[in-house]
Amino acid sequence: MNLRPALLGAALALALPTLAMASSPARAARGFQASDLVSMDRYSSPVLSPDGRKLVFARRVVDMATNKATTSLWIEDLFARDAAPPVRLTPEGWNVNSPAFSRDGATVFFLSGKNGSSQLYAIPAAGGTPVQATDFALDIDGYSLSPDGKHVAFAAGAFPDCKGDLDCTKKKLDAKPASSGVVFDRLFIRHWDTWADGRLNRIFVASLDGKGPVKAATLVGADLLADVPSKPFGGMDDVAWAPDGKSLVASARLSNGDEPRSTNFDLYRLQADGSGKARNLTAANLAWDAGPVFSADGSTLYYRAMKRPGFEADRFALMAMDLGSGKTREIDPQWDRSADGIVLSADGRTIYTTAQDMGEHPLFAVDIASGVATEVIGNGSIGDFSIAGPTAAFTRNSMKSGAQVFAGGIGGMPERAITPSAGEMLPDVRFGDYEQFSFKGWNGETVHGYVVKPWNYEQGKAYPVAFLIHGGPQGSFGDGWSYRWNPQTYAGQGYAAVMIDFHGSTGYGQAFTDAISQHWGDRPLEDLQKGWAAAQDKYAFLDGDKACALGASYGGYMVYWIAGVWNQPWKCLVDHDGVFDNRMMGYATEELWFSEWENGGTPYDNPEGYEKFNPVNHVKDWRVPMLVVHSQQDLRIPVEQGIAAFTALQRKGIESKFLYFPDENHWVLKPANSLLWHDTVNAWLRQHIGQP
Repeated sequence: MNLRPALLGAALALALPTLAMASSPARAARGFQASDLVSMDRYSSPVLSPDGRKLVFARRVVDMATNKATTSLWIEDLFARDAAPPVRLTPEGWNVNSPAFSRDGATVFFLSGKNGSSQLYAIPAAGGTPVQATDFALDIDGYSLSPDGKHVAFAAGAFPDCKGDLDCTKKKLDAKPASSGVVFDRLFIRHWDTWADGRLNRIFVASLDGKGPVKAATLVGADLLADVPSKPFGGMDDVAWAPDGKSLVASARLSNGDEPRSTNFDLYRLQADGSGKARNLTAANLAWDAGPVFSADGSTLYYRAMKRPGFEADRFALMAMDLGSGKTREIDPQWDRSADGIVLSADGRTIYTTAQDMGEHPLFAVDIASGVATEVIGNGSIGDFSIAGPTAAFTRNSMKSGAQVFAGGIGGMPERAITPSAGEMLPDVRFGDYEQFSFKGWNGETVHGYVVKPWNYEQGKAYPVAFLIHGGPQGSFGDGWSYRWNPQTYAGQGYAAVMIDFHGSTGYGQAFTDAISQHWGDRPLEDLQKGWAAAQDKYAFLDGDKACALGASYGGYMVYWIAGVWNQPWKCLVDHDGVFDNRMMGYATEELWFSEWENGGTPYDNPEGYEKFNPVNHVKDWRVPMLVVHSQQDLRIPVEQGIAAFTALQRKGIESKFLYFPDENHWVLKPANSLLWHDTVNAWLRQHIGQP
């Protein structure tokens, strides 16, 4: 359907029914609680049909009784005149993910483990019974439909010596050797939360003939020994079909023992029929190349690229490669932001991408010819998005709501909410108001932060403060929603919250992000100190005499650091998965490039770089009560770091507690565990700064 934007906007204005509930009552009864955070429905994965008429999205529902969550797909006709709300597309009892429309928009594909293995299913967009499309011996971890819809590329973990035989890998996994010992001769031996077992993520291609579940598939790029997509967080956005369906391009880092100290991902062209050898298109760039997208005619490959090898927080520039000549050019050299992905407009002249920007995460339109980036949708943090012709669908979250699905927002179309906000789901909850502030930090440069009022704020009163320190360190506590570190859970207890985007934070230009490397303990500390003082000067409702500092990962490092060098303001500290001994972190973490970049080399070549800001060297000055949280499956910052810190606290006689999760990784994800985490942290704060 080829409606002009103005007509489409009018249609959306008439149609767009929503799942949103009625407005919240004028007087809410309570603050936001951790139980609300854990049990709320979550919305994600908006996908538009090719004509922009149908919208599918995912809805996640938690069952606290079973400590599990299930996800279903819902569908909306954006042009319908009967104002019908979205309807459930997938059946009750199914747990599904990764929706995608067929080329004609008549079918929705998705993954489900309904029959015991993650496989591809298809269901009519008009509704009906799902049909299993694949029945492979291995789980499908992700997939991408070919342009003509007749083939599917999918990722599965397979043993390289099985040479593409899926049944071979399954038999090896099912075998039960007499010994449990494993011998390694190179790194990675473990990554994020999983020990290596010899498998690699590999790309296979299968035909979709519609005659029954497909069982056979062809390994593509057999000579490309690499995890595709990369572990632990890579996705199928790093794999792209050529328009003619004869080849694919994938981002990969070779599995040769160098992975723990390398960020050299290259783009490889693979023949879809499994023939030939993988061809490296970006060998000249020794840094990260990612996110390939073909132009409609197949002559140009768009992608994102970093410039500095070994630095995972370098800026991702938008690139264009002429596939005939191999020549490349940077599209956006004057735009000092790091692009998250690439979605091409229908006319091929614009790249849509999200990027962090001044404490928010908007959607931008980047003109391919000029490189000019224009914000098109903002006000908070834009997450998943889909564009079909002049239609857009996207999720937005903020410090007052988890992700909502919206339609509209580009081409003159008004935005309309399809799903409810947190306030609409919880009409009796009053959220804390918040605002951004700024001050002069390290080197006299402007630094930004956020302050959140308690839910029951009254003018003239002073409130205890949760001073939250973000991780990364190249991250941000911006205007977004978190299911792990959410300032509204503190506001809901009656506390104010303060967060500082210190030097090293993302979204304020690459030079600002770069400033923290080899300066973990001085520049960001100065920003935190000046930000804490500026917040108290600006906001009289902050009770600086009743404050606790809390942080995770790098934020946890900073909690350990300030415990020794800036402990005067704090009545208590909370440290989650923090770096206690920076030098040992350089040996024990799995992604070595991180510590080596941040500390200026290896811990044996440059021990001074690791010891300069090492919290373990200042334990003699610790005095503030501390809650330490760490998890067994955290291989990024191993659990011994938390145990060592707790041991130091106990040996010094400092009031302390240790919360240990044997089944969590760097994040606490299980609903019941998340509740325990929040309950323990909140009890610690109440004990030391009271409850207003």
